[in-house]
Amino acid sequence: MTNATADTDVRVRFCPSPTGNPHVGLVRTALFNWAYARHTGGTLVFRIEDTDAARDSEESYEQLLDAMRWLGLDWDEGPEVGGPHGPYRQSQRTDSYADIARKLLEGGYAYPCYCTAEELDQRREQARKEGRPSGYDGRCRELTGEQIADYEAEGRSHVVRFRMPDEPITFTDLVRGEITFQPENVTDYGILRANGAPLYTLVNPVDDALMDITHVLRGEDLLSSTPRQIALYRALTELGVARRIPEFGHLPYVMGEGNKKLSKRDPQSSLNLYRERGFLREGLLNYLSLLGWSISEDRDVFSMEEMVAAFDIRDVNANPARFDLKKCEAINATHLREMALKDFVAACEPWLKAPYAPWDEADFSRQAFEELAPLAQTRLTVLSDITDNVDFLFLEKPVEDEKSWQKAMKEGSADLLRTARARLDTADWRSAESLKEAVLAAGEEHGLKLGKAQAPVRVAVTGRTVGLPLFESLQVLGKDRTLERIDAALAKLGS
Repeated sequence: MTNATADTDVRVRFCPSPTGNPHVGLVRTALFNWAYARHTGGTLVFRIEDTDAARDSEESYEQLLDAMRWLGLDWDEGPEVGGPHGPYRQSQRTDSYADIARKLLEGGYAYPCYCTAEELDQRREQARKEGRPSGYDGRCRELTGEQIADYEAEGRSHVVRFRMPDEPITFTDLVRGEITFQPENVTDYGILRANGAPLYTLVNPVDDALMDITHVLRGEDLLSSTPRQIALYRALTELGVARRIPEFGHLPYVMGEGNKKLSKRDPQSSLNLYRERGFLREGLLNYLSLLGWSISEDRDVFSMEEMVAAFDIRDVNANPARFDLKKCEAINATHLREMALKDFVAACEPWLKAPYAPWDEADFSRQAFEELAPLAQTRLTVLSDITDNVDFLFLEKPVEDEKSWQKAMKEGSADLLRTARARLDTADWRSAESLKEAVLAAGEEHGLKLGKAQAPVRVAVTGRTVGLPLFESLQVLGKDRTLERIDAALAKLGS
């Protein structure tokens, strides 16, 4: 049995636990596995590691499937699509783990350990005091049949430990190059709890072996467990359970604020946050792909098709990648601008309805929205921005933003608004340029440049200090409603 090679049909896996909401680090792992499978013409196995009954939930399981579907990261084997190596939920595979644990015990690759938690803690503490490695010291490694019988007679329970080799373990990481672990740093480890329940250290490699996984691409935080798994794979190949030892590639950490590892508890790590804000999946995936990889030195924006064509796990950078929300937003904005207009209009749909839209559905005008859509498309960062940019069209009166009002309505604003109203009343409303000239002229009468002159008009009409181009917005709103809102603002200023 040998390691997977470049000419092997690639089989990668994405195997999250259904705990909590999906986060961007998890998505980056799924994306790199998906891209490598698609680039090589291989197979992506989607497997659910749900053996932790205390933390796993069906709600999180459904969220995982929903997230993968929304992201467009389709899988070849797994939940909903099936496959020859199912079932694809660990909670449904317990018989396999019990059978292989028995084979490992019978073959001498594993052994029962009767050490109590208190005994282990005492010996670890003593090792630390003496400056020795504090891992398991092998106390039960060579128990005789008589010793085992005595422990059993005492009624002691036992875990099952895997017997690690006494020599260094060296492997070539696809991202980090050659790595060696010394035996004193990788001691015998548990594979079955005292109640017989299998541990992650057993079920994860066993599933990889039974599903014939060729490449394990996962986070750097799991690197320390790799020598244990390689030793177990060797045992499984000798037992005829595994065909090969997979190749490993450990993806770099994603760092958040303060140069700390991005945690699933960090608000900006939640995938749901990006969906609710209206990120395009193409924009989000484009940015996440840059967390450790690049398509070229001078290019940040590309499609998923282009990523698949170029992606090789060996091109991933081992250095930690910093999550930059501003850059993520900028890349998403670029993808928004590159959409066909009809696709942009369709993508905005959810944010034009309850619960996002503050207007009554009966007051919404698709025609008015579509007139402003080309202007909005060039200015939005995320789709949810559309609501605040067009709400003035569909509300009976503009939003009341006191901060914007105080910022725009300076001394003399009432006089300016009266002049602007008079000029707008006689302007040619078929031309946005004519409306601009009217406000420009009003400003000149009061010694103001256009920027200062249009601010009170914008707040009077839209309620906000920033938004879509003002004069095109006034055109869509219409002359009568525009003048009514200026009148209302003048009344408020007068009071």
